[in-house]
This record gives sequence, C-alpha cells and structure tokens, in this order.
Amino acid sequence: MIKYILKFVCKNTPILKHWYRTRRTAAPLRFKYWFYQKILGFNRSAYWPTHPSSIISGVQNIKIGIGTAPGLSSGCYIQGLGKIEIGDYTIIAPNVGIISANHSLYDYTQHERNKVKIGRYCWIGMNVVVLPGVELGDHTVVAAGSVVRNSFQEGYCVIGGNPAKIIKELDKEKCVEKQNEWEYIGYKSVKNK
Repeated sequence: MIKYILKFVCKNTPILKHWYRTRRTAAPLRFKYWFYQKILGFNRSAYWPTHPSSIISGVQNIKIGIGTAPGLSSGCYIQGLGKIEIGDYTIIAPNVGIISANHSLYDYTQHERNKVKIGRYCWIGMNVVVLPGVELGDHTVVAAGSVVRNSFQEGYCVIGGNPAKIIKELDKEKCVEKQNEWEYIGYKSVKNK
C-alpha cells in the first residue's frame, strides 16, 4: 500500500514527477545531480543533468537532443568552444572527451574551432576521444578507447581504434529507434501525456 502511495505522490507532485518519469531512461533527472549542479555549482550552466566529476565548457555552443546528456557519466570532458550537436537518444559512457577546438600549431594561445556533430541513437564507448571536425551519422557505435579524428557521416556502423576505422557495418533494418514515454531535452519536458 505504501508503495502505491509513494508512486502516486511522485507521479503527481510537480517537482518530483520529472525524476519519476525519467527514472528508467539513459538520461535520468536525479535529485543528487540536480543538487550538485544548481545548488553547489558543478556545471551550473549546463541545461541537462551532468555528473559532478565531468567538465562541460562552452555550453552556449552545445545543442543536445531528446534523452541525451553528455557528461552524465563520470569523468567526461565536453569542450564546446566550437559547436557541438548531439542527436536524440545518444548515450555517452564515462571518461569520454568531445573536443570542438584545438590550439593553433603556430600560436598556442589561439584556438582553431570546428564543429562536432554526433547523430541520433549513437553509442560512444568508455575513454573515447572525438576530435574537432568529426561528424558521426545515426546509429554509430564507437568502441571503447577509440580516437575519432575522421568523419563517418553514413552511420550504421561500429568504429574503433586509433585512428578509428569501420569494424562492422550495421543492418539498418535491425536498428531499433525506441522513444521514451516522457521526452526531455535536458531538464525540460518536450512532450506531455
């Protein structure tokens, strides 16, 4: 009985319903991370949930899709000096670096900015580094420990290594595009049922 009362309260209390709705998604809104961000100030400017050990810079240049939260896993470095776009339902493992600008070879005080674009339903494995100018198409899986310096715009593949290369092509017909019942871009709901 208590279980059902708690469930009812969580589903219908304005502040708690968002945590309840996203509890079983890849980008859950958890009180702990919200507290670290909004109260203690870890990655305060990010409009999506982040882990306190991740570093997010240039938030104004980062655009995320539905159900995506770069830096929610621990130890990530998301550098948005250039532009970064990450599509819907893309998951990013711990210790991933996404870099959109690099130091100039001729003047290290200057940055050469470039755009990074990651498609929908991608999976970026642990300890991956994505370098400036890279574009990954939909349903791209990046193997753990890879360094991605070239684009794979066609997507539907598994890439890995240093530098990353195609390991396996994926069958488009077998790729599933599930959607969450309650869709969020960061902390903001985009769909109400």
